[in-house]
Amino acid sequence: MLSEFGKILIFFIVGVMFIGGGLITAWLVRPNRPNDEKLSTYESGEEVVSNAWGKFNIRFYVIALIFLLFDVEIALLFPWAVVFGNEQLILETDGLWGWLSLIEMVVFVLILAIGLAYAWSKGYLNWEKPNVEHQKIDSPVPTALYKQVNDQYQKD
Repeated sequence: MLSEFGKILIFFIVGVMFIGGGLITAWLVRPNRPNDEKLSTYESGEEVVSNAWGKFNIRFYVIALIFLLFDVEIALLFPWAVVFGNEQLILETDGLWGWLSLIEMVVFVLILAIGLAYAWSKGYLNWEKPNVEHQKIDSPVPTALYKQVNDQYQKD
């Protein structure tokens, strides 16, 4: 007789075998015809404009931190609103609970608003576009062929 942990282990092993089997089958079935165009870097449909080791604008970090700050604020506001709207707690404390939680959240949002105003006043949210050097890729496929294929698909 298997214990509960044994059953979980069997499910885990079967899951790993299922995933591994799918990956191995795909590896065996797929065609392998590499060329320069397929081996080039693909970034969401955009041509690569520079080396990946180039300079990275530090403002991305500032924007990401501000986003995380306000994302956490929203994550805290939702449970607060649920508890704040609990009628039983408000009735048990003669309305004191409602005022206390309202003042608490106003102070919290005010501190975040002051932080946003500070970041805005210092110019951390202003964005300057960098000068981009475009990379030239020599392809063995002529440009006219690309145009012909694109025109064919646009007609359909």
